[in-house]
Amino acid sequence: MPQPFTVDDLYLHRKIGSLHCVAGLDRAVCSVSSIDREGDAQRTFLWQFALDGSGGAQLPCSAGTDSSPRWSPQGDRLAFLSSRGGSSQVHVAPVDGGSAEQVGQLPAGVMNLRWMPDGRDFVITAAVTVDPDQRGRRAQPPTERKRCKPELAWRLPYKEDGIGYLLQRQIHLFRLDRATGAHRQLTDGPFDVFGFDVSPDGRQVAYTRTGEGRAAYRYDLWVGDIEHGTHRRLTTAHAMVMQPTWSPDGRQIAFIGAIAEGDAESRLWTVDIASGQVDELGGDDIDIADPESIHWAADGASMTFVRATRGRHQVVSLSVPRGEPTVLAAGDRQLGAFACTPDRLVYSVDHPALPSELWACDREGAGEIKLSDLNPWWAERTPIKVEARSFEVPTGRGGTEQIEGWLLHADVEVDRPRPLLSDMHGGPAAYALLDYDSNVFWQVLCSRGWAVLALNAVGSATYGREFCQRLAGHWGEYDLPQHLGAIRQLQAEGFCDERVAVSGKSYGGYLSSWATGHTDLFRAAVVMAPVGNIETHYGTSDGGFYADPYYLNSKPRFDRRIARELSPLQYIEQSTTPTLFLQGKDDERCPKCQSEELFVSLYRAGETPTELVLYPGEGHSFLGTGRPSCREDASERILEWLERFVGEPRPAEPAAADDRAESEPAVA
Repeated sequence: MPQPFTVDDLYLHRKIGSLHCVAGLDRAVCSVSSIDREGDAQRTFLWQFALDGSGGAQLPCSAGTDSSPRWSPQGDRLAFLSSRGGSSQVHVAPVDGGSAEQVGQLPAGVMNLRWMPDGRDFVITAAVTVDPDQRGRRAQPPTERKRCKPELAWRLPYKEDGIGYLLQRQIHLFRLDRATGAHRQLTDGPFDVFGFDVSPDGRQVAYTRTGEGRAAYRYDLWVGDIEHGTHRRLTTAHAMVMQPTWSPDGRQIAFIGAIAEGDAESRLWTVDIASGQVDELGGDDIDIADPESIHWAADGASMTFVRATRGRHQVVSLSVPRGEPTVLAAGDRQLGAFACTPDRLVYSVDHPALPSELWACDREGAGEIKLSDLNPWWAERTPIKVEARSFEVPTGRGGTEQIEGWLLHADVEVDRPRPLLSDMHGGPAAYALLDYDSNVFWQVLCSRGWAVLALNAVGSATYGREFCQRLAGHWGEYDLPQHLGAIRQLQAEGFCDERVAVSGKSYGGYLSSWATGHTDLFRAAVVMAPVGNIETHYGTSDGGFYADPYYLNSKPRFDRRIARELSPLQYIEQSTTPTLFLQGKDDERCPKCQSEELFVSLYRAGETPTELVLYPGEGHSFLGTGRPSCREDASERILEWLERFVGEPRPAEPAAADDRAESEPAVA
């Protein structure tokens, strides 16, 4: 007899992270995270799996965390990062998983690594401690920091969610000698280096780096000579550049990028090294789900990567330079990690009815087999049914259109309507994510007889550029009526009844709090890490200063009038929906003041039940990657709040609230 899902299951779940394969080696290596319940922490171990499905094994581990595995180009060694010595450093082990040896010691730890093509050395990124009082300059000799260690902000951004204050450190490239452990710094200056790749001949490194001064929040593509230390900037028009990947002949670099500041719909580009010519490849049809999933074919005539389309993920081969896509593997699912060899595609699957496991198929997508069995407990739980549904909803501009969403419920027949949770995704230029870790409460609700609707309303990415960008300047005004239309369709079908609740995090927190001030449809609401007041979000968020003008359609300047008109704070006092606010206290993406302003205003407006929960030490991703005890507590509170209030009929007031949600937009 199947057992229902519980919040406690999060302690059983293993999730596949980074994944790597190389030609000529018939096995994949990946990181697998699991929870140390006693230590209230997540730990990561390395596993190998045979590509023919014959089995896998965990590699020898220590008290630390092992991550970022990379086979050597020759397939005879395995490099990875490990904290077993106290900080994250490079370690190397034999291909069969023997004893690992540490390579070098970077003072502030290593963040990422790549093998040199000859398999002898590494190029890595590591943090460098600097004095913010020098404002990016280099003091000779280095100055001593003040005992009180003030945090000076002399540029933007000066903070980042999950990190906090940024300007006391920089991230730079180093060459690391495998034999001696000696390291040599390759970049230096008041900027940070992120994605990078070594050229096939081992002479150059392509890397993305932040700008300087007032352009410090922008990213450009650079290429540096590893031996001689000369560096050249390859892009100037892009606001964002991510993860470069060299072509096999070393003549081109592929990268993900966006032109406009704040544009989250990045596209695929190539740059010719000799001429500097930058070209977009594949156009708007190419939305890369994972920048690190790009793999060039050996002949340079195509690339293979994971594409996001219509809320789903596909493995696609794209011809170069024509940009014609060929779908290799697809389905009603999303992919977590991805790697490939000349013969095999290897990936993990994210799906509400499936645990995180490793799968493989041939290069044409045929013969799919499961390589791992990391979560056998899942088969003992209530089977979950996931339907891809379409809904006829208003466009916001006088017409109607079809949109899509995922409808989850227990895979059992029932003869009565279910209570429904409408869970609104973040972004807004994103889409409903199907991974288990961020949505532990979905399966629990389904086990208890609920249904969950995860809708991709207007503003969602992967449904075309017009559909995504139409929401700019119309937050809440165009997308909330679509959510209401989908719910009413389900009610008309008899699938659900008046027991409807709403939840959401980040932009989903914005929309769920906006909803409670504009409609009386919802009997309960859970608002997590929201944008509650766009005007204060602009100045307190780590990215609001460039993202908010884009999403308000007022770029390059910030329009405070529009910000106030589109802020849930202006309407929250009209709400009679019992609302629970959940917030990471150290959130720098949607800072705690956003929840606090909403909570205080709702609390003082009347008798509507409301509570605010702050999680000390947690950032924006507290629900998916926070401490296990925090994730457990938040999920339990979500379930308790929804089940406490969803059965209670709503008060008659405010009258005609639904009409407000579907009226003409306040901003032209």
